[in-house]
Amino acid sequence: MLDHVSITVADIARAAPFWDAVMAALGIACVARSDDQLGYGTRNRPGDDAYSYLSVFRSRGADLVADNRHWCFRAPSRQAVEAFHAAGLAQGGRCDGPPGLRADYHPGYYAAFLRDPDGNRIEAVCHRLADS
Repeated sequence: MLDHVSITVADIARAAPFWDAVMAALGIACVARSDDQLGYGTRNRPGDDAYSYLSVFRSRGADLVADNRHWCFRAPSRQAVEAFHAAGLAQGGRCDGPPGLRADYHPGYYAAFLRDPDGNRIEAVCHRLADS
């Protein structure tokens, strides 16, 4: 459903280890890096719109309020959900829901939730009933 998402953080150098780790756990490459931006995924091209892209920008303002922001990333397996969560915690993220089934969504909804160092709420989900 999402083509691309852009978020802001207070400090790119502080944010990069967290975002590099959680995206790598999901198999998503960092494809752009500067003092003001990180980019992950693949941008869509003419005639090929099956991709998603995340931009992480350094905030231009002094106030960074991360309330009610939420992004969910597709995970290829339940193990990738667990790796996402572990990688985020190891890089300064906070647990906002450990890996596990969320049967109130559907019987195969396996997800984990994190807060990045700036408070952005992110999730990884695998919709498979079981890993094959």
